[in-house]
Amino acid sequence: MISLAPGTKVYLASKPVSMRLGFDGLAALVRPLFDQEPYAGHVFLFRSRRGSYLKALYWDGTGLCLFAKRLERHRFVWPPLVNGGVVLSAAQFALLIEAMDWRRTVAPEAPRLPVQM
Repeated sequence: MISLAPGTKVYLASKPVSMRLGFDGLAALVRPLFDQEPYAGHVFLFRSRRGSYLKALYWDGTGLCLFAKRLERHRFVWPPLVNGGVVLSAAQFALLIEAMDWRRTVAPEAPRLPVQM
């Protein structure tokens, strides 16, 4: 499990990219896809064409980190193919990394206080 600092956003590219890309190639895609700086401290996720492989690019303050995961039997759950990307919560990111369906996770409403008269 990758722990994220509070306030870290997770940007997920919904269209596949070449998994041959490394640090510099993926960092060059961040600005056009997400309108963000690759060195802002956020996590940027990229998917393969088949959907069973992902790469995550992250600036930790001292350098770029590149994480990769490939599923042997299944595919990750991805959003529909659209331009740009999707912003995930830290919880959705954790579920995606574990190959679980992150789209069905919705935070429950806060309990309502009874109205006093």
